[in-house]
Amino acid sequence: MEMSLRAFLDLLASNNMLEVVEEPVSLDLELANVAKNKQGKKALVFKNVGKEKLRVATNLCDTREKLSMALGARNDEELFKSLLFAMNNPSKPVVKDFEADCYRSLESLQELPVVRHYKEEAGPYITAGVVIARDPDLDFQNASIHRLLVKGKRRLVIRLVPRHLYKIYKKHAERGEDTPITIVIGLHPALLLAASSSPAYGVDEMQVANTLMRGMEASPSPIHGHIVPRACEVIIEAEILHDALDDEGPFVDITGTLDGIRKQPVVEVKRIFARRDGFIFHDILPAGFEHQLLMGVPKEAAIWDGVSKVVPKVHKVRLLREGCSWLIAAISISKHVDGDAKNAILAAFAAHPSLKVAIVVDEDVDVDNPSEILWAMATRFQAHEDLVLVPNARGSSLDPSAEKGSLATTNVGIDATIPLSKNRGEFLKVV
Repeated sequence: MEMSLRAFLDLLASNNMLEVVEEPVSLDLELANVAKNKQGKKALVFKNVGKEKLRVATNLCDTREKLSMALGARNDEELFKSLLFAMNNPSKPVVKDFEADCYRSLESLQELPVVRHYKEEAGPYITAGVVIARDPDLDFQNASIHRLLVKGKRRLVIRLVPRHLYKIYKKHAERGEDTPITIVIGLHPALLLAASSSPAYGVDEMQVANTLMRGMEASPSPIHGHIVPRACEVIIEAEILHDALDDEGPFVDITGTLDGIRKQPVVEVKRIFARRDGFIFHDILPAGFEHQLLMGVPKEAAIWDGVSKVVPKVHKVRLLREGCSWLIAAISISKHVDGDAKNAILAAFAAHPSLKVAIVVDEDVDVDNPSEILWAMATRFQAHEDLVLVPNARGSSLDPSAEKGSLATTNVGIDATIPLSKNRGEFLKVV
């Protein structure tokens, strides 16, 4: 499959999984409200957005079926294995000249259909922008998704947490240098998944995407020369200023709660390039199903991989939507000894350090059904034997209950599997 947003939209349309919205919608809350109400159904392309009647795509990867279709995977295990293989075997894409004739220049960020999603938020946010930057000392580039608050015609504020892009930014800042970045928007889902995958520092997520889709075409970005997909809808060449901070937030994060106001680095936009034939802008609804799956699926793959190394068989891993698709995992396994479930719990915490609760169940329990998980806890769990507590662990910055500053939390593991020493038949559901 061609690695482009348009090719994926065509694939969705051919499978009756795309809805085109012809009616005019406003960028201020209205588009986001429609997208929220239609989650988990068909992907959406709004064709009449704002005064300029621009096109916005959303809900592209808000179901596992759509995400698996994008990668050609038939089930979870194939999806996880494909992603893990690509992370461990990145490969350089074919690089061709930048197709300048395919793009036109925009004068302002306000010519892009950037959505304001919630009235409580600080303003319109770019939510599906992959930010690419090069380490000033090492010969590699990093690609990751970051929220970007629009503050003016050529001014953004970027949320940076202490991960890879932050490390690159700090290296430049310590030298008194601004950080050149390229922001690409309107991409094939494989690129978004790769940019969400957090491989080891030094691994280029564009190369992960190249392996994931078995080949892609790329080009040097027009100003900074970062390697970007040739099929981008929008390219923003910019710099993260080393000596300028501004208020960022509030923003509705994956938990559905407001992430507060903090000082974050300012991004100065140099040039904006958009597809000349009518670009399609991708928007991800904050705290929506698409946001949760793109963040959560790479962590599910990591948990599946980690737990597979310590137990005989892992059947399914789910970061539960009821746990914000980030903080609570349910894992179904087959075990040979009773200690397997506790080993699975510890492996899950090691694989996904933001995880707060790990629930391990037997293979007869459907982890896609919260009622079955609770039933297993009610009938197979005894706290004095089956509860695992890990106090003072480092939790997630997304968890409002974690200690401020240190992020300390107590990890909770629940072994809701049938004890092998007891009669299994007594624990099986009859109806």
